[in-house]
Amino acid sequence: MPKSAITDPKKLAENYVLVFVMLPLNIVSSENVLVDKEGLKKQLLKLKEAGVDGVMSDVWWGIVELKGPKQYEWSAYRSLAELIQECGLKMQAIMSFHQCGGNVGDEVYIPIPKWVLDIGENDPDIFYTNRAGNRNKEYLTLGVDHQPIFHGRTAIHIYSDYMKSFRETMKDLIDAGVIIDIEVGLGAAGELRYPSYPQTQGWEYPGIGEFQCYDKYLKAAFKEAAKKAGHPEWELPDNAGEYNDTPEKTEFFGPNGTYLTEKGKFFLTWYSNMLIKHGDEILEEATKAFLACKLKLAIKVSGIHWWYKSENHAAELTAGYYNLKTRDGYRPIARMLSRHDALLNFTCLEMRDCEQDAAAYSAPEPLVQQVLNGAWREHIKVGGENALSRYDKDAYNQILLNARPNGLTENGEPEMYQFTYLRASSDLFQDDNFELFKKFVKNMHAGLEYISDPDKYGHKLSPLEHSKPKIPNEVLLEATEPLEPFPWDDETDMKVDG
Repeated sequence: MPKSAITDPKKLAENYVLVFVMLPLNIVSSENVLVDKEGLKKQLLKLKEAGVDGVMSDVWWGIVELKGPKQYEWSAYRSLAELIQECGLKMQAIMSFHQCGGNVGDEVYIPIPKWVLDIGENDPDIFYTNRAGNRNKEYLTLGVDHQPIFHGRTAIHIYSDYMKSFRETMKDLIDAGVIIDIEVGLGAAGELRYPSYPQTQGWEYPGIGEFQCYDKYLKAAFKEAAKKAGHPEWELPDNAGEYNDTPEKTEFFGPNGTYLTEKGKFFLTWYSNMLIKHGDEILEEATKAFLACKLKLAIKVSGIHWWYKSENHAAELTAGYYNLKTRDGYRPIARMLSRHDALLNFTCLEMRDCEQDAAAYSAPEPLVQQVLNGAWREHIKVGGENALSRYDKDAYNQILLNARPNGLTENGEPEMYQFTYLRASSDLFQDDNFELFKKFVKNMHAGLEYISDPDKYGHKLSPLEHSKPKIPNEVLLEATEPLEPFPWDDETDMKVDG
């Protein structure tokens, strides 16, 4: 049956992709007050009118646990969730354990809690560190995940306690089906990555970035791993260049570079495995914190599309994604997520190769296809975001294509589970922009009006269960084998200008 001939509402509903909209970064002030509640309510009702399913909001660690260890203050976020409920919308809540400020599009500054920064005054190695010794205070290094140096708690204890407290405080709103998604922040910008390209340290696009494993904790972990591997003489890379270098300027990423040697492969495997382990352990805590709740857990993976067309994929490698033409760096992440039944949320869905600077060797389209394919191969659900605010038909059509790569199908596969639009703003609500956005939302919903009952489009939420048994490292690494991608249509069959 041709796609255009699908008219059965039940069949169409199987192609329904949930649409959320990110709320502004500063809706809760650094003084922990819900800002301009009436103005926000107007925006929420307007989004409801557009047919969106819900909204996403950061829940900042630096605001909630500001006053001291385990001194949580949730009142502003509770007011926000109640307002979202009042407006008839659902909520995605991000457990934002990172600093706000210093990343693309950040216009607000919310540091991590002062009592944590104070510990960093005496022990600056709690922060990610580059080879020159520059510290990054956006997020705690994964090297302290198991170090009980935060008033007797480890970093993982901190994240776990925070999520448990959130659940206790918001239990009625979770039970009522208002909060249906918990995205667990795992690094800078809330993404599972090393902060390899910080603008605060002078990085500019399309610099390759720098490895961030030179704090004393990660240095010690590497030395131990090298010793176990029978190479106690191996050290962390000292030839991988600086933030704004091009790959060929460095020995590490250049032609026949260190990344191709036994030593280079060992380091890159260790660096990327440490990141996956970090995500795995915190997600296990998240499943315990939200056990039996009817919601989805999710994590965000960064869309590092620059240098994707080069042999070395340098920018991905410094961020912790060990991805080459001969090695899939994303499917092991998806395989890890499968044990927690967690969703992989990927960004840059609006980007097209033809819009990119050729000098950056950028290729967002095949990158998106690779990551989504890998997740579907591992039988996990996929979410998406746009990387930059866009209000034009080309961006919307590209998102629609990535959300349903083969258009409307009889069984709604392959397709994205949900999409979150970046972000609510005065620009979005301008008349022409908003009219096109409404068309986009309806097309994401397969041409149907908003459906309130998730059972009708196959998104019934089951109570969260315990994580499955840990996946051995060698089984995770089997997923590095590149696989043929599913075919992608050339364009969407649901164009907003069609």
